[in-house]
Amino acid sequence: MSGFFERVGGWDLQLETKKDFEKCMERIYAWFEGELLDRPPIRFARHNAEFEMKEYDKAWNSLRERWFDAQYVVDSFAQGVRGKHFHAETFPMFWPNLGPNVFAACYGVGYEFGETTAWADESFSLDEYDFPGIDWKSEYLKKLDEMTDYALESCSGLFMVGYTDIHPGLDWAAAMFGTQELLLAAYDAPQKMRTLGTRALGDFFRLYDHFDDKLKKARQLSVTWMNIPSFQKLHIPSCDFSSMISREHFREFAYEGLKQEMEHMDQNIFHIDGKHVALHTDDILTLPKLNAIQWVQGVAEDEPIMQWVPYIKKIQAAGKGLVVDVTTDELDDFMDAVNPRGIYLCVSTKNEEEELEVIKRAEKWAARSRS
Repeated sequence: MSGFFERVGGWDLQLETKKDFEKCMERIYAWFEGELLDRPPIRFARHNAEFEMKEYDKAWNSLRERWFDAQYVVDSFAQGVRGKHFHAETFPMFWPNLGPNVFAACYGVGYEFGETTAWADESFSLDEYDFPGIDWKSEYLKKLDEMTDYALESCSGLFMVGYTDIHPGLDWAAAMFGTQELLLAAYDAPQKMRTLGTRALGDFFRLYDHFDDKLKKARQLSVTWMNIPSFQKLHIPSCDFSSMISREHFREFAYEGLKQEMEHMDQNIFHIDGKHVALHTDDILTLPKLNAIQWVQGVAEDEPIMQWVPYIKKIQAAGKGLVVDVTTDELDDFMDAVNPRGIYLCVSTKNEEEELEVIKRAEKWAARSRS
């Protein structure tokens, strides 16, 4: 075992698609610890590639049937990564995806599948719901288990396997009861509203640990949709619902649940989706087990990234890491304005040559910061 793996309690996956796995993980762990090695970590992706329409070579009777075809989903992913090399901290990683509200679906709320995402519909009434807890025999949990198990059978030497996107707290409550009912409850039923931030945490911890144990027994890592892996327990907390509430209501209804949610983990990267969620940044930064923030700036008037440099520096000054999307066109200006320490770059690229050029620019950026 190498010195790095021994220090962090890690292991080598020996991926043919990722020969530099150990060095990449070393950069990521330096980032977790607020340190900088030869350069900051970089993830490459084509912008919104996961949402592009594609041709399927198989027909299904419904969209739900397509999403539930575990063997096809996993085999298609494996076929797509075979023979490729993934540059920088971009990992070949399959995660079982049934949409962002699948946790609420496991409680029996209506669930609808679209081409590229899924959502809760036919919400429950907050006044009438008696909180029976998660349905551990849910078809969604069975399907997530099936996808995970089949991926673990297929992944050896080729790709990593992660866990699904799980949202407890007020985002879970909004899927369960509807956004409008929750907003009204903040004023009409504050005591009930306070309980929603923590109501599903017991089920969340049990579900998270179920998949974490399954993955770790197979010598996989803790990783999900953000594609940042850990040898311990990594989580992506969020509260998109907070974009519609005041700072006072965030502290009253959301904060405690998020705090408990994160205490269960070893690393936490908070997903801040846009400027309205960012209004709560000062409170988010006080969460005790926060490692980093993923800043999602939005589109149109919220682009380009340079207008958010003061915000980025504020997070750095608080001693927290930052995951940030930067285009190749604005990368030089960004590097001139921001210190690389604590930055995890996500860069949209067109081809392999562009990726290799970005890596060279990031290495020079890190070298300049030391001079």
